[in-house]
Amino acid sequence: MVLRLGVIGAGLKAADYARGWAAMDDVKIVATAEVSEVSRKRFADTCEAAGAPRPAEYPDAETMLAALKGQMDAVYVSTPHVFHGANALAVIEAGYDLLLEKPMVTTVEEALALVEAEKRTGRTVVIAFQGGLSPLVHDTRDRARRGEFGELVSVSASIWEGWKNNYAGQWKQNPAISGGGFMFDTGAHMMNTVCVLADAEFARLSAYASNRGIAVDLATAVAARLSNGALVTFNAAGDGPPGCASAITFFYTKAIVRIDAWGKWREVSIGGIAEPREEGETRDTPMHTFQAVRNGRLANPSTIANGLRFARLWDAIKLSASRDGEAVTLEVTAPR
Repeated sequence: MVLRLGVIGAGLKAADYARGWAAMDDVKIVATAEVSEVSRKRFADTCEAAGAPRPAEYPDAETMLAALKGQMDAVYVSTPHVFHGANALAVIEAGYDLLLEKPMVTTVEEALALVEAEKRTGRTVVIAFQGGLSPLVHDTRDRARRGEFGELVSVSASIWEGWKNNYAGQWKQNPAISGGGFMFDTGAHMMNTVCVLADAEFARLSAYASNRGIAVDLATAVAARLSNGALVTFNAAGDGPPGCASAITFFYTKAIVRIDAWGKWREVSIGGIAEPREEGETRDTPMHTFQAVRNGRLANPSTIANGLRFARLWDAIKLSASRDGEAVTLEVTAPR
Protein backbone atom coordinates (compact mmCIF):
# COMPACT_ATOMS: atom_id res chain seq x y z
CA MET A 1 0.00 0.00 0.00
CA VAL A 2 1.31 3.44 -0.94
CA LEU A 3 1.59 5.99 1.89
CA ARG A 4 0.09 9.35 0.89
CA LEU A 5 2.32 11.79 2.75
CA GLY A 6 1.90 15.48 3.49
CA VAL A 7 4.81 17.62 4.64
CA ILE A 8 4.58 20.62 6.96
CA GLY A 9 7.82 22.58 6.83
CA ALA A 10 9.71 22.09 3.57
CA GLY A 11 13.11 23.40 4.66
CA LEU A 12 16.55 21.89 4.23
CA LYS A 13 15.94 18.82 6.43
CA ALA A 14 12.73 17.93 4.62
CA ALA A 15 14.38 18.44 1.23
CA ASP A 16 17.25 16.18 2.27
CA TYR A 17 14.84 13.40 3.24
CA ALA A 18 12.83 13.95 0.04
CA ARG A 19 15.79 12.81 -2.05
CA GLY A 20 15.21 9.29 -0.81
CA TRP A 21 11.55 9.30 0.17
CA ALA A 22 10.25 10.59 -3.18
CA ALA A 23 11.99 7.70 -4.93
CA MET A 24 10.34 5.03 -2.76
CA ASP A 25 7.68 2.90 -4.44
CA ASP A 26 5.52 2.85 -1.31
CA VAL A 27 5.58 6.62 -0.60
CA LYS A 28 3.80 9.40 -2.50
CA ILE A 29 4.45 12.95 -1.30
CA VAL A 30 1.15 14.63 -2.15
CA ALA A 31 1.52 18.12 -0.65
CA THR A 32 3.71 20.55 1.24
CA ALA A 33 2.83 23.40 3.59
CA GLU A 34 5.60 25.97 3.83
CA VAL A 35 5.65 29.76 4.34
CA SER A 36 8.72 30.22 2.11
CA GLU A 37 8.06 30.08 -1.62
CA VAL A 38 11.76 29.42 -2.21
CA SER A 39 11.68 26.40 0.10
CA ARG A 40 8.48 25.08 -1.48
CA LYS A 41 10.08 25.24 -4.93
CA ARG A 42 13.31 23.59 -3.75
CA PHE A 43 11.34 20.75 -2.18
CA ALA A 44 9.21 20.23 -5.30
CA ASP A 45 12.31 20.32 -7.49
CA THR A 46 13.87 17.64 -5.28
CA CYS A 47 10.83 15.39 -5.66
CA GLU A 48 10.83 15.89 -9.42
CA ALA A 49 14.55 15.11 -9.64
CA ALA A 50 13.84 11.82 -7.83
CA GLY A 51 11.31 10.89 -10.52
CA ALA A 52 8.19 11.74 -8.51
CA PRO A 53 5.39 14.22 -9.29
CA ARG A 54 5.68 17.73 -7.90
CA PRO A 55 3.52 17.90 -4.73
CA ALA A 56 0.71 20.40 -4.31
CA GLU A 57 1.91 23.53 -2.49
CA TYR A 58 0.21 25.41 0.35
CA PRO A 59 1.37 28.50 2.27
CA ASP A 60 0.44 27.12 5.72
CA ALA A 61 -0.48 23.93 7.54
CA GLU A 62 -4.08 24.88 8.28
CA THR A 63 -4.86 25.38 4.59
CA MET A 64 -3.25 22.09 3.57
CA LEU A 65 -4.97 20.05 6.28
CA ALA A 66 -8.37 21.51 5.35
CA ALA A 67 -7.92 21.24 1.58
CA LEU A 68 -6.71 17.62 1.60
CA LYS A 69 -9.06 16.16 4.17
CA GLY A 70 -9.21 12.41 3.59
CA GLN A 71 -6.57 12.56 0.84
CA MET A 72 -3.52 11.87 3.03
CA ASP A 73 -2.54 9.01 5.31
CA ALA A 74 0.17 10.71 7.33
CA VAL A 75 2.07 13.97 7.74
CA TYR A 76 5.75 14.68 8.34
CA VAL A 77 6.34 17.85 10.41
CA SER A 78 9.69 19.63 10.01
CA THR A 79 9.07 23.21 11.11
CA PRO A 80 11.22 25.32 13.49
CA HIS A 81 11.25 23.79 16.96
CA VAL A 82 8.76 26.05 18.75
CA PHE A 83 6.02 25.17 16.23
CA HIS A 84 6.31 21.40 16.66
CA GLY A 85 3.77 21.14 19.48
CA ALA A 86 0.99 23.07 17.71
CA ASN A 87 1.69 21.47 14.32
CA ALA A 88 1.68 17.99 15.83
CA LEU A 89 -1.61 18.50 17.64
CA ALA A 90 -3.22 19.89 14.47
CA VAL A 91 -2.14 16.83 12.48
CA ILE A 92 -3.36 14.38 15.12
CA GLU A 93 -6.69 16.16 15.55
CA ALA A 94 -7.14 16.17 11.76
CA GLY A 95 -6.98 12.37 11.87
CA TYR A 96 -3.55 11.65 10.41
CA ASP A 97 -0.62 9.60 11.62
CA LEU A 98 2.46 11.68 12.36
CA LEU A 99 6.20 11.55 11.79
CA LEU A 100 7.45 14.47 13.89
CA GLU A 101 10.91 15.98 13.48
CA LYS A 102 13.18 16.30 16.48
CA PRO A 103 13.09 17.68 19.11
CA MET A 104 9.50 16.60 19.73
CA VAL A 105 8.48 19.77 21.59
CA THR A 106 10.09 22.59 23.54
CA THR A 107 8.41 22.12 26.95
CA VAL A 108 7.04 19.41 29.22
CA GLU A 109 3.55 20.94 28.96
CA GLU A 110 3.56 20.48 25.18
CA ALA A 111 4.80 16.90 25.60
CA LEU A 112 1.97 16.08 28.01
CA ALA A 113 -0.56 17.51 25.54
CA LEU A 114 0.76 15.15 22.85
CA VAL A 115 0.63 12.21 25.25
CA GLU A 116 -3.06 12.94 25.84
CA ALA A 117 -3.88 13.45 22.14
CA GLU A 118 -2.16 10.24 21.07
CA LYS A 119 -3.98 8.25 23.75
CA ARG A 120 -7.36 9.79 22.92
CA THR A 121 -7.16 9.45 19.13
CA GLY A 122 -5.15 6.27 18.74
CA ARG A 123 -3.04 7.83 15.97
CA THR A 124 0.46 6.54 15.26
CA VAL A 125 3.09 9.09 16.30
CA VAL A 126 6.80 8.50 15.67
CA ILE A 127 9.51 11.02 16.59
CA ALA A 128 12.07 11.37 13.78
CA PHE A 129 15.28 11.07 15.75
CA GLN A 130 17.75 9.11 13.62
CA GLY A 131 19.12 7.60 16.81
CA GLY A 132 15.72 6.66 18.14
CA LEU A 133 14.92 4.97 14.81
CA SER A 134 18.32 3.34 14.26
CA PRO A 135 18.37 -0.48 14.20
CA LEU A 136 21.72 -0.35 16.00
CA VAL A 137 20.13 1.63 18.84
CA HIS A 138 17.09 -0.69 18.96
CA ASP A 139 19.36 -3.73 19.19
CA THR A 140 21.56 -2.14 21.85
CA ARG A 141 18.55 -1.42 24.07
CA ASP A 142 17.18 -4.93 23.54
CA ARG A 143 20.50 -6.51 24.48
CA ALA A 144 20.80 -4.30 27.55
CA ARG A 145 17.28 -5.27 28.64
CA ARG A 146 18.17 -8.96 28.24
CA GLY A 147 21.04 -8.43 30.66
CA GLU A 148 23.89 -9.11 28.22
CA PHE A 149 25.82 -6.07 29.40
CA GLY A 150 25.11 -6.24 33.12
CA GLU A 151 24.06 -3.19 35.13
CA LEU A 152 24.55 0.32 33.80
CA VAL A 153 27.19 2.18 35.80
CA SER A 154 27.73 5.45 33.94
CA VAL A 155 27.40 7.22 30.59
CA SER A 156 29.80 9.68 28.97
CA ALA A 157 28.28 11.55 26.01
CA SER A 158 29.80 14.26 23.83
CA ILE A 159 28.95 16.03 20.58
CA TRP A 160 30.58 18.85 18.64
CA GLU A 161 29.98 20.83 15.45
CA GLY A 162 30.99 24.05 13.71
CA TRP A 163 27.40 25.05 14.50
CA LYS A 164 28.04 28.74 15.26
CA ASN A 165 29.26 29.40 11.72
CA ASN A 166 27.06 26.81 9.98
CA TYR A 167 23.83 28.46 11.14
CA ALA A 168 24.86 32.09 11.57
CA GLY A 169 21.86 34.32 10.83
CA GLN A 170 19.44 31.39 10.57
CA TRP A 171 16.38 30.61 12.69
CA LYS A 172 18.26 28.00 14.73
CA GLN A 173 20.15 30.85 16.43
CA ASN A 174 16.98 32.86 17.08
CA PRO A 175 15.77 31.94 20.61
CA ALA A 176 12.22 33.08 19.83
CA ILE A 177 11.66 30.13 17.47
CA SER A 178 14.53 27.72 18.17
CA GLY A 179 13.72 26.84 21.79
CA GLY A 180 17.44 26.71 22.55
CA GLY A 181 20.85 26.66 20.92
CA PHE A 182 23.34 23.96 20.01
CA MET A 183 22.40 21.63 22.88
CA PHE A 184 18.72 21.64 21.87
CA ASP A 185 19.46 21.34 18.15
CA THR A 186 22.33 19.01 17.25
CA GLY A 187 22.78 18.09 20.91
CA ALA A 188 19.21 16.81 20.99
CA HIS A 189 20.37 13.72 19.11
CA MET A 190 22.86 12.98 21.88
CA MET A 191 20.34 13.56 24.68
CA ASN A 192 17.65 11.46 23.01
CA THR A 193 19.91 8.49 22.32
CA VAL A 194 21.01 8.53 25.96
CA CYS A 195 17.35 8.73 27.05
CA VAL A 196 16.54 5.67 24.93
CA LEU A 197 19.53 3.53 25.93
CA ALA A 198 19.79 4.52 29.60
CA ASP A 199 16.19 3.26 29.84
CA ALA A 200 15.53 5.21 33.06
CA GLU A 201 14.29 8.62 34.15
CA PHE A 202 16.69 11.42 35.03
CA ALA A 203 16.46 12.12 38.76
CA ARG A 204 18.84 15.03 39.46
CA LEU A 205 21.28 17.15 37.47
CA SER A 206 23.50 20.20 37.39
CA ALA A 207 24.14 22.11 34.15
CA TYR A 208 26.26 24.97 32.86
CA ALA A 209 25.87 26.72 29.52
CA SER A 210 27.79 29.40 27.62
CA ASN A 211 26.48 31.47 24.71
CA ARG A 212 29.95 32.62 23.67
CA GLY A 213 28.67 35.96 22.43
CA ILE A 214 25.51 34.92 20.53
CA ALA A 215 21.84 34.76 21.53
CA VAL A 216 21.67 31.02 22.30
CA ASP A 217 23.85 28.41 24.01
CA LEU A 218 26.92 27.15 22.18
CA ALA A 219 28.57 25.05 24.90
CA THR A 220 26.80 23.01 27.57
CA ALA A 221 28.04 20.65 30.27
CA VAL A 222 25.74 18.49 32.40
CA ALA A 223 26.30 16.05 35.27
CA ALA A 224 23.29 13.90 36.14
CA ARG A 225 22.04 10.93 38.13
CA LEU A 226 19.44 8.50 36.79
CA SER A 227 16.63 6.91 38.77
CA ASN A 228 18.48 3.58 38.53
CA GLY A 229 21.56 5.13 40.20
CA ALA A 230 23.75 5.34 37.08
CA LEU A 231 25.59 8.60 36.41
CA VAL A 232 25.56 10.59 33.15
CA THR A 233 27.69 13.40 31.74
CA PHE A 234 26.87 15.45 28.63
CA ASN A 235 29.30 17.72 26.82
CA ALA A 236 28.14 19.79 23.83
CA ALA A 237 30.48 22.12 21.92
CA GLY A 238 28.93 24.08 19.07
CA ASP A 239 31.75 26.55 18.46
CA GLY A 240 34.21 24.31 16.70
CA PRO A 241 35.92 23.59 13.39
CA PRO A 242 34.02 22.46 10.28
CA GLY A 243 32.34 19.10 10.67
CA CYS A 244 30.15 17.33 13.21
CA ALA A 245 30.67 14.20 15.29
CA SER A 246 29.62 12.52 18.50
CA ALA A 247 30.59 9.66 20.78
CA ILE A 248 28.56 8.12 23.58
CA THR A 249 30.08 5.49 25.88
CA PHE A 250 27.91 3.31 28.11
CA PHE A 251 29.84 1.64 30.91
CA TYR A 252 28.17 -1.53 32.23
CA THR A 253 29.39 -4.05 34.78
CA LYS A 254 30.05 -6.61 32.02
CA ALA A 255 30.51 -4.48 28.91
CA ILE A 256 31.44 -1.20 27.29
CA VAL A 257 29.23 0.05 24.45
CA ARG A 258 30.23 2.96 22.23
CA ILE A 259 27.72 4.43 19.79
CA ASP A 260 27.19 7.74 18.03
CA ALA A 261 24.21 10.03 18.59
CA TRP A 262 22.58 9.13 15.26
CA GLY A 263 23.03 5.37 15.56
CA LYS A 264 25.35 5.32 12.53
CA TRP A 265 27.97 3.12 14.21
CA ARG A 266 28.43 0.91 17.26
CA GLU A 267 31.32 -0.79 19.05
CA VAL A 268 30.64 -3.39 21.75
CA SER A 269 33.12 -5.05 24.09
CA ILE A 270 31.88 -7.74 26.49
CA GLY A 271 34.21 -9.23 29.04
CA GLY A 272 37.14 -7.58 27.30
CA ILE A 273 36.32 -9.20 23.94
CA ALA A 274 35.52 -6.68 21.18
CA GLU A 275 32.82 -7.35 18.62
CA PRO A 276 33.30 -6.10 15.04
CA ARG A 277 32.42 -2.41 14.53
CA GLU A 278 28.98 -2.02 12.92
CA GLU A 279 27.69 0.79 10.71
CA GLY A 280 24.21 1.63 9.44
CA GLU A 281 22.29 3.95 7.10
CA THR A 282 20.36 6.87 8.59
CA ARG A 283 18.81 9.01 5.81
CA ASP A 284 15.96 6.74 4.72
CA THR A 285 15.66 4.77 7.97
CA PRO A 286 13.09 7.14 9.55
CA MET A 287 10.58 6.57 6.74
CA HIS A 288 11.19 2.81 6.59
CA THR A 289 10.70 2.61 10.36
CA PHE A 290 7.59 4.82 10.27
CA GLN A 291 6.06 2.55 7.64
CA ALA A 292 6.88 -0.56 9.67
CA VAL A 293 5.29 0.94 12.81
CA ARG A 294 2.13 1.99 10.93
CA ASN A 295 1.80 -1.47 9.40
CA GLY A 296 2.25 -3.23 12.73
CA ARG A 297 5.52 -4.90 11.72
CA LEU A 298 7.56 -3.10 14.37
CA ALA A 299 6.92 -1.75 17.85
CA ASN A 300 7.39 2.02 17.90
CA PRO A 301 11.05 2.61 18.86
CA SER A 302 10.80 6.42 19.07
CA THR A 303 7.74 7.24 21.11
CA ILE A 304 6.01 10.24 22.63
CA ALA A 305 6.79 8.67 26.01
CA ASN A 306 10.52 8.96 25.33
CA GLY A 307 9.89 12.46 23.98
CA LEU A 308 8.37 13.33 27.34
CA ARG A 309 11.47 11.98 29.12
CA PHE A 310 13.61 14.13 26.82
CA ALA A 311 11.43 17.21 27.48
CA ARG A 312 11.79 16.77 31.23
CA LEU A 313 15.55 16.49 30.83
CA TRP A 314 15.74 19.64 28.69
CA ASP A 315 13.56 21.70 31.05
CA ALA A 316 15.80 20.70 33.97
CA ILE A 317 18.97 21.57 32.03
CA LYS A 318 17.60 25.02 31.18
CA LEU A 319 16.59 25.65 34.78
CA SER A 320 19.92 24.56 36.26
CA ALA A 321 21.95 26.51 33.67
CA SER A 322 19.89 29.63 34.36
CA ARG A 323 20.90 29.28 38.03
CA ASP A 324 24.61 28.83 37.27
CA GLY A 325 24.70 25.08 37.83
CA GLU A 326 22.40 24.81 40.83
CA ALA A 327 21.32 21.18 41.21
CA VAL A 328 17.76 20.44 40.06
CA THR A 329 15.61 17.49 41.10
CA LEU A 330 13.32 16.34 38.32
CA GLU A 331 9.69 15.88 39.22
CA VAL A 332 8.35 12.94 37.28
CA THR A 333 4.56 12.92 37.22
CA ALA A 334 2.28 10.48 35.47
CA PRO A 335 1.04 11.67 32.06
CA ARG A 336 -2.43 13.16 32.31
